[in-house]
Amino acid sequence: MKASIGTQGLILNEPLLWEKGAKGRSGFSLPRRDVERCAMDKKVIGEAPNFPDLSEVDVIRHYTRLSQWNFGVDTGMYPLGSCTMKYNPKTNERQAALAGFAGAHPLLPARLSQGMLQLLFELERYLAEITGMDAVSLQPAAGAHGELAGMLICHAYHRQRGSACTKILIPDTAHGTNPASASLCGFQSIPLKSGPRGVLDPADIAALMDEQTAGIMVTNPNTLGLFEENIRQVAAIVHAKGGLVYCDGANMNAVMGIVDMQAIGVDILHLNLHKTFSTPHGGGGPGSGPVCVIKALERFLPVPRIVKQKGKYALAENFPDTVGKLHAFFGNVGVQLKAYSYIRSMGPENLKRASQMAVLNANYIKEKLKGTYHLPHDRPCMHECVFTDKHQSVYKVSTLDIAKRLMDYGFHPPTIYFPLVVSGAIMVEPTETEPKENLDSFVEAMLAIAAEARENPELLHRAPMTPKLNRLDETGAARNPCLSD
Repeated sequence: MKASIGTQGLILNEPLLWEKGAKGRSGFSLPRRDVERCAMDKKVIGEAPNFPDLSEVDVIRHYTRLSQWNFGVDTGMYPLGSCTMKYNPKTNERQAALAGFAGAHPLLPARLSQGMLQLLFELERYLAEITGMDAVSLQPAAGAHGELAGMLICHAYHRQRGSACTKILIPDTAHGTNPASASLCGFQSIPLKSGPRGVLDPADIAALMDEQTAGIMVTNPNTLGLFEENIRQVAAIVHAKGGLVYCDGANMNAVMGIVDMQAIGVDILHLNLHKTFSTPHGGGGPGSGPVCVIKALERFLPVPRIVKQKGKYALAENFPDTVGKLHAFFGNVGVQLKAYSYIRSMGPENLKRASQMAVLNANYIKEKLKGTYHLPHDRPCMHECVFTDKHQSVYKVSTLDIAKRLMDYGFHPPTIYFPLVVSGAIMVEPTETEPKENLDSFVEAMLAIAAEARENPELLHRAPMTPKLNRLDETGAARNPCLSD
């Protein structure tokens, strides 16, 4: 490798704010008052909070130094598979922060919220067009909430038909929250192994699908980064038994503007706006997980729903078959605004190109690293490629060692040990925003680490060595968490 982009640099230690400053310091000046000072009654307000006295420079340097301890997508490449930690254009943040949006109160009546309601109404239509589905609800707050909404709709559909379905098929390449979402709706999860090519085998579906099975929950592209190429046959088998096909659309970043989900047999689809549609994900949220359905399932969507009547927009709840309300007010509208801005600024051609670039970048890394790292499925991937530590484990070097060493080279580690169907998984998802130079630097770092595994495995066991904190006792932290002071 020519040169690492990682270096120790100048990282300063930083005490707690209570250990800084001195009595009487202040970071601001109050404006001149036109009333006399008056002490507050301590019986009313209690004891004053124990805030430190700090100057402006104390505060600025404190938070600047803390920020230098962190790594984010604005710092460098974030090859974090499964979560699509892609760079998000700042213009979308700017639009969502406009005063008319950021200051809108959710209790305003519809007549004073026409602009906001129109925007959300149009966002629903855009998402329907992009996915090929017929109707959309923006209410679910994130991915797992979208899954729950999908399963509630599935349950309501079967209940209305008078069918007492008790089971749902869940492949081993689906997202891990799928079984929990199904269980909350009273379904028993039936595990389904993927075939030797890493995708579903229609024969396996046919063997398990019966009249007691409500349907199947697929993730497409799946967690191995592969497109479920047999999805139409799978859907036909499920539909023939009266079941529904739910698709986890968290990986829509690979097929946006390319795949018509309804045309391949999907009945219910959830999306992650905080992944695919440029609304920052991480730090605990917030997110948004709209659920999209075919026409026959539209009546089950959550309420309220945005309707357009005589040129005006309103929130309507008069839908007798609805699964009910899933979120306070209308959902995480701030996140939805960013997605709307992203879709409008990109347009159809660039949304499609974003998916194409994501797939191209993942395949580029796959081709560059296969052979050096074990590739369980050597075939074209979608938005992510999955390697394992099989070739490095002979030198007693594990996936965890590789991930930790990447930090010394200036890269955030990718997702590791997921999906569970692959032992020692290293899931790499570069996303569409990374240029070839960054991909090449990442590849060089991975190749250098593989060489170190052969020649000096002890070095990897000590990694990382350049960040502010080195290898932590993760086992001890998990078994004996410090939950209080």
